[in-house]
Amino acid sequence: MLGPRVLLLAMDLYLERLATPIGKLLIVSDEARLRAVDFGDREERMRAWVQRDWGDVRLVQRRSPLGARERLERYFDGDLRAIDEIPTVVNGTPFERGVWDALRTIPPGTTTTYGALALSLGHPITSSRAVGTANGSNPIPIVVPCHRVIGAKGNLVGFGGGIDRKRWLLHHEGVLLVGT
Repeated sequence: MLGPRVLLLAMDLYLERLATPIGKLLIVSDEARLRAVDFGDREERMRAWVQRDWGDVRLVQRRSPLGARERLERYFDGDLRAIDEIPTVVNGTPFERGVWDALRTIPPGTTTTYGALALSLGHPITSSRAVGTANGSNPIPIVVPCHRVIGAKGNLVGFGGGIDRKRWLLHHEGVLLVGT
């Protein structure tokens, strides 16, 4: 005998668009937490991520009471700390979530390497590739500042939004890049 039938309703998440100097951003949140950010030229990827991470959701195009959009606007206007306190929620493995939490501790205007990030998490430097993979799976770039991680030789590598956007973000934050 089957139990009572349960009707599952799709969860509504807010989808906002923000024009920035590096292109349009797509911002997905609920009323209390930021869930995803991606670039406007990747809307299908964003929708796939949201479905993968949060299941049956509806993306409702309207302003979220969370205020992440306004804080991102302030960041792009030069208030680099405006994004620091945006509450986030992510789905990932414990290792990925550890990497993403560590990314939020890197101050604006500074960089670290994948190896140094691995060591800071208590893993051997040989875990730098795993850290890089987790970094590349970050669903909330800019707010979870994966752009602040660079190659061991100081080179720009591995940003889902493209190296030109990574370079712009680092320059915006005051990082002086040598030879790039």
